[in-house]
Amino acid sequence: MRVLVVGGGITGGVLALALARDGAQVTVAELRSSLGGAGHGITLQGNALKAFHAVGIYEELAQHGFSFDKLRMFRADGVQLMEMPAPPMGGDAVPPTMGALRADLAGILARHVREAGVDVRLGTTATSLDDRGDHVVATLTDGTTETFDLVAGADGIRSAVRSMIGIEAKPQPVGMGIWRVVARRPEAMDSSGVYYGGPKFKAGYTPISGELCYAFLLEENLDRSFVGEHPNGKILKEHGQGYGGIWGQVRDSLADDAIVNYQYIEAILIDGPWHRGRVVVIGDAAHACPPLIAQGAAMCAEDAVVLAEMLAGGDPVDEVLPAFHARRYPRVKMVLDNSLQLAEWEIHPDTPGADPGRIMGQTLHALCAPA
Repeated sequence: MRVLVVGGGITGGVLALALARDGAQVTVAELRSSLGGAGHGITLQGNALKAFHAVGIYEELAQHGFSFDKLRMFRADGVQLMEMPAPPMGGDAVPPTMGALRADLAGILARHVREAGVDVRLGTTATSLDDRGDHVVATLTDGTTETFDLVAGADGIRSAVRSMIGIEAKPQPVGMGIWRVVARRPEAMDSSGVYYGGPKFKAGYTPISGELCYAFLLEENLDRSFVGEHPNGKILKEHGQGYGGIWGQVRDSLADDAIVNYQYIEAILIDGPWHRGRVVVIGDAAHACPPLIAQGAAMCAEDAVVLAEMLAGGDPVDEVLPAFHARRYPRVKMVLDNSLQLAEWEIHPDTPGADPGRIMGQTLHALCAPA
């Protein structure tokens, strides 16, 4: 089988690696100049780690990340409200949760993809896809026209492949933005923590190595000039006033010119089929959820492993793709719906019946079921 994967991020990288390990001939078209990448930290639940274990990158990632088994919830002043054990979503082979640097994950995945013999085309993407029933003719920006048995659009929330195959779904704003920063890890930080009831929607952190942590702050959508990575440490410190505990320690440790990432939070879910003929979109191209349950990367990695597994079974592509959608849709919809409910409660914390701890616990326990 010849497969074109458009996009070389977490979704595309895991899919390419899984397919190559099963014997497929895989080409990755990545518009960026590198498969690796910098960026902030990431919280990886056990089901994400299970997917990474399935494609052989977990052990190396574990040498860099920080593993833990709980989530603590605090008042804004740092007084602990509750401690929630993290369920074993990935089974016995991996820890319940791990914090890591996105750059470490991207670098490890990129190297394994190349070592697996994947044909990586950097600075390249698809410009047209001609589905002829038993194959797809793809025209790429590097000037080549090639034939593939399957094309997978793993090109993110603003997927060009999604548009090419006539799926008109667009990402929608959630009504909040997120600040992210990497900082020194206080010694007392040994798990993720979230802070409620402060002047903004929510603050939190995750340890990502022995020395570093990843901290975030959720608030309203700010002016577009803040979007991206900028030396805005001073601004984040100002916006993060009113939070104590370990989060306050992390905030106060930031330099005024610390590099901080700010993004609007958006969501998308394609309600109907994720494929047209032999072209399918997966990961954030099909479903992207707010990062309030830390399941974005997990849903993407699961998509990739499950699709590769189903293709390896030998069934025809035109049978695999609808079966893949039927298998994945209920799970990703549950995560997306619950993430959006959390966002609504965090924007409107006085909503009667609001109970973030309950919905987070229910979601994580539900995800212990196989993907």
